[in-house]
Amino acid sequence: MSHLKNDTFLRALMRQPVDYTPVWLMRQAGRYLPEYCETRKRAGSFLDLCKNRHLACEVTLQPLARYNLDAAILFSDILTVPDAMGLGLYFAEGEGPRFERPLKDEWEIRDLTAPDPNVHLRYVMDAVSEIRRALDNSVPLIGFSGSPWTLACYMVEGGGSDDYRKVKTMAYDRPDLMHRILEVTTQAVTDYLNAQIESGAQAVMIFDSWGGALSHAAYREFSLDYMQRIVAGLKREHHGQRIPNIVFTKGGGQWLESIANIGCDAIGLDWTTDLGEARKRVGDRVALQGNFDPMALFANAESVAKEARRVLDSFGPSNDTGGHVFNLGHGINQFTPPENVRVLVDTVHEHSRRK
Repeated sequence: MSHLKNDTFLRALMRQPVDYTPVWLMRQAGRYLPEYCETRKRAGSFLDLCKNRHLACEVTLQPLARYNLDAAILFSDILTVPDAMGLGLYFAEGEGPRFERPLKDEWEIRDLTAPDPNVHLRYVMDAVSEIRRALDNSVPLIGFSGSPWTLACYMVEGGGSDDYRKVKTMAYDRPDLMHRILEVTTQAVTDYLNAQIESGAQAVMIFDSWGGALSHAAYREFSLDYMQRIVAGLKREHHGQRIPNIVFTKGGGQWLESIANIGCDAIGLDWTTDLGEARKRVGDRVALQGNFDPMALFANAESVAKEARRVLDSFGPSNDTGGHVFNLGHGINQFTPPENVRVLVDTVHEHSRRK
């Protein structure tokens, strides 16, 4: 890792000694930043922003210019993969993402194929390469994908959902079709993350945003087993550098031991799980990432700092063993005051630094 000016994030993920707890934020390049809103306006639309590698690079770097963050994350969207499968992604004003052609008919599901990431998702790989060059080895770059279950939810529901009625009906009624979607999507995600690694991503993360909506048995069958396959298929090294991976199931706190057993390097936690308890449960098998409540960023500066210290103290000392990457428990809210993000980042560094 020596070529990186700041490799604290990677060291923490691999449970190596660190001088302080590293911090980055899910959705750190986003609408809470006025400069992001300006660039998005220039792009014309969110999808155009994702597909223009120069603008994707620009917004990836914006939070790093403002805050002393320990990692950059590729600016993209989890739904680029189903879009490349031909489902026709679009963003309806005020409605979030939708698909023109959600999976309904058996023949569509049987015909589903994993896209070649270097062809159908070339724009993502180009963005990864450009961001790596622009970062100039200042901090590591994180690549990411949605989990097969989370992508399947959107692919079957046609967009976001409150009750997951269509996708859960399929899982219980026609598990053969559900598994077919998940198998193809698992192949797609594995290929996609490996292509990001080859293009320059130095760590990768799987976002299982909707895994927490599943029953205990269904989580294992329809989400975790497929993430385990992905982790097993990921490149662990590139150009002699170890590439750590993070698995994040929102609402997955009750399954920490099972997640730790799939071979991942780190588990992302939402704010409903106590970090110290989580650390006891997984021991030194994996690093933990999280888990500040994004809504706490709306409090006054002193309260933000106090809550950040509380999260760090609940994990306990980590300088000698690494093992903790500070993050939010979910993506940052678009109405977050940008000055409070600075308070958060600076407090994490100050409070965790070797005394």
